[in-house]
Amino acid sequence: MDLSQLTDRLNTGLGQLRYGEAPDALYEPIRYIMALGGKRIRPLLTLLGAHLFTDDLDPVVKPALATEVFHNFTLLHDDLMDQAPLRRGKATVHEKWNPNVAILSGDVMLVRAYELFLDVKPELLAYVLRRFSQTAAEVCEGQQWDMNFETETEVTIAQYLDMIRLKTAVLLGFALELGALMGGASREDADHLRQFGVGIGVAFQLRDDLLDVYGDAATFGKRVGGDILSDKKTFLLLTAQAQANIAQQATLARHVGQPVTDAEAKVQAVRAIYDELEIRPQTEALINTYFQDALQHLERVAAPAERKKPLHQLALQLMDREQ
Repeated sequence: MDLSQLTDRLNTGLGQLRYGEAPDALYEPIRYIMALGGKRIRPLLTLLGAHLFTDDLDPVVKPALATEVFHNFTLLHDDLMDQAPLRRGKATVHEKWNPNVAILSGDVMLVRAYELFLDVKPELLAYVLRRFSQTAAEVCEGQQWDMNFETETEVTIAQYLDMIRLKTAVLLGFALELGALMGGASREDADHLRQFGVGIGVAFQLRDDLLDVYGDAATFGKRVGGDILSDKKTFLLLTAQAQANIAQQATLARHVGQPVTDAEAKVQAVRAIYDELEIRPQTEALINTYFQDALQHLERVAAPAERKKPLHQLALQLMDREQ
């Protein structure tokens, strides 16, 4: 099972989707954001989850694409809430059009995502829709917690990890569960795949946090140190604050939550504290813990080992990524 061929198949399917024609101001922003590209990780996981149990992936493509449409809907609204100017190097929808368009076009994307699930077999449809609705609500909960953390002074590491589980990981878990169910898996196997996806998702976000501080700007795709400059309460910052001595706490207090007068100096100062406290290896160790726990769930799935290899390969790519 070639991952690049599956990705091409998904991109072809996305290109064939019709969201609507008029008014153009409603539908053109949808076509715009969906054409910006991306790794297509979620629908790819759905196809790979199904392939563990069946060779017939044609009925799985549209429901798989539903996860991608929903994911991009969340990006469209998240960009508006964050007032982000760029998405994948291009102007965000609210910048290119306006905030009202971003809201309404996003609403239509959510509706279209639900429509794409109508290709699910009738005997599975109600269950899949319940699971998707639960997942969608959890993603929104994660986003709200993330926004809450911006103004809360006391955020624990456990709270942060649960936030990224909700905001990022549960959708990866659902994507795999969806594919497994459509491929004919038992509920038990589908749940193991869901937990595999959730574990990979948390590890994926922790890797993103790490790259934001230590990544190569040329390959990371956005400014390195952005989380430090915005005082984002990541695992790295929360761990540093918990472990810092008095002098290190004083240094962090001078930079975190204060107006930025010298961006580079702030990034270097906070990163120096991370280095002193060995935050990077601690983060890498936690990433590995989530990754290994996730692999245990994949091992428990009653499917041939040969068919699990593409999933294992994709998981490794997500963990080893530099962007």
